This record gives sequence, C-alpha cells and structure tokens, in this order.
Amino acid sequence: MGVTAAVLAVDAGNSKTDVAVIGADGQVLGTARGGGFQPPVVGVRAALDALARTVAAAAAAAGLTGPPYATHVAACLANADLPVEERQLETAVHERGWGAAARVHNDTFAILRAGLPAGAEPRGVAVVCGAGINCVGMLPDGRTARFPALGKISGDWGGGSGLAEEALWSAARAEDGRGEPTELARTLPAHFGLDSMYALIEALHLEHVPYERRHELTPVLFATAAAGDPVAGALVDRLGDEVVALASVALGRLGLLDEEAPVLLGGSVLAARHPRLVARIDEGLHARAPKATVEVVGEPPVLGAALLGLDAVGAPADAYARLRGQYA
Repeated sequence: MGVTAAVLAVDAGNSKTDVAVIGADGQVLGTARGGGFQPPVVGVRAALDALARTVAAAAAAAGLTGPPYATHVAACLANADLPVEERQLETAVHERGWGAAARVHNDTFAILRAGLPAGAEPRGVAVVCGAGINCVGMLPDGRTARFPALGKISGDWGGGSGLAEEALWSAARAEDGRGEPTELARTLPAHFGLDSMYALIEALHLEHVPYERRHELTPVLFATAAAGDPVAGALVDRLGDEVVALASVALGRLGLLDEEAPVLLGGSVLAARHPRLVARIDEGLHARAPKATVEVVGEPPVLGAALLGLDAVGAPADAYARLRGQYA
C-alpha cells in the first residue's frame, strides 16, 4: 500500500522502546511498546530485528500494512553515542524500508526536543539520566555539543546502574568494616527481603536475584538519602554535581553560559524529581550559568522523536499543537 502516515517516531532506550505513527496533522494514529535497544549486547541486526517487531505493531495499530509506513522515520536510539554510530544506524534503519527517508539521533535529543516549547528554536541543553547518563546541546544553526557517553572510558559517572553499583559498594564496605557506616547496609538487602549485605551479595552473585533487578536499588538509595543517611546523601549530591558539570560544559561549548537558555532534565532518575537532587542541580547551575532555567521534562521521549519528525516533513503549526495535546 502507499504511505499514509507522515512520521514514524521511535524512542528506543536501554530498557524499553516506544514507537508512534503520526499523521500529517499531528494525530497519533498508532503506538506500540517493546523491549530495550542494545546493539552492543546483541548486535545491530538482532537489535533492529527486535525493533522491527515493535514498529510493525505500531503500524498495525495505525491500520498500515506496509512497509513503507511513513514519509519520514525519526529514530532516537540509545547506544547511538558517537556520530559515526548514528550514521551507521541511520543507514541500517533506512535499509529496513520503514519510511521514504530516515534520520537517527542519539536518544538524548528526544528529551531536548520534547522539552522545548511550541514554536521555540532548537536552542538549549538536555541531560538524561536513566540507566546511564548523557548530555547534548543544540543551537538553531545546527551546531551541537555532545559527549561520547561510553562509561568510565569516556569519563562518565552516574545513571541508575552506576548509582546502584555505588550504593552496593558503600553498603558492602559498611557491613564488613572497611567503610563508613550507612543505612544502605540495611535498606538495600531489605528491598529483596534479605537481612544482610552478605546475603544480597550472595544472591546477586549466584543470580538468585537477577542482574537486571539491580536498577530497583536506585530508588532505595534516594529514599535512604531522604531519611538523612550521609553516605547515601553524598551519592545523590555527587550525581547532582555531575549533571551540573555536563550541562555547564555543554552550555559553554555553545556560548550560552551567560545567556538565557533551558537546561532540560529527563530519564527515569531525573524525572522522579527527587527534591535533594533537583535542589543540588538548581544551586550548582545558578552558580555556573546564572541565566539558565532548569526544567524536568515530564512528557515521554517519543514525543521528542515525533516532533523531530514533524520538523523534517515541514508540518504546519497546528500539527505540533495537536501532537503535544495528545501527550500532555
């Protein structure tokens, strides 16, 4: 059949994928959710095969029987951390034939685009903190600021997975006497119904507690910090300082440190709006970029991918308003 949709929007994170089919008028025609997008773990072909199933489900929900499904594919993908990876994945996505044209962005750009107000120029910085941590910035002339975001080898610290590991490390050392006492030695194992860090370490090592459940410990860390534990609080503060460092460096690269510019926060850790973390970020950014405004992006990142798609097809203004209204 012919193309009947304007945009196929994809937000594929490490843990989940959202796909939306968007009409030329901004109407959401169909959606679907799938698992995470992890080419480094399973390979590009297998990752795209899994993504293809979610794309097909969204297209079916929209009543499409292609491919092709849309005029333009706007895919914001985790693990597209380097420009060369974006280009490689863009070629691979285009070869799938889901749309007449395709553009791949790192998934942090979805947060940036979703957080900009209607009619605003693409000008500002976004920091995402979900399983990992990343930051991008953009100016209206197309210039960007970004980081490799490849973990410790590229200087990164933080993200839900990193926080969980730091919390486990501190709690283990507290229990056996090598480290400072912390309530984390009690609260982390208690989350899994265990009575000691030794029991939790054993359960994790023997996979009685699956590896992927470690991310559940990040909210426990924040709750322990909120209850006044100094070790947990120091980890929360360190994350806030890392967000400030990323955002202020990106603002500086774009010449925005002394100008009014939005700093948009997204990802599960930042979207939770933990008071101590948000306050630390506000304080740090005010000191380094006093005119910057901090805002947590509550809309789903797939909205950002869809808006990037509408940008690409030259959609009318009312299409943007209609699309945002469906994700409000």
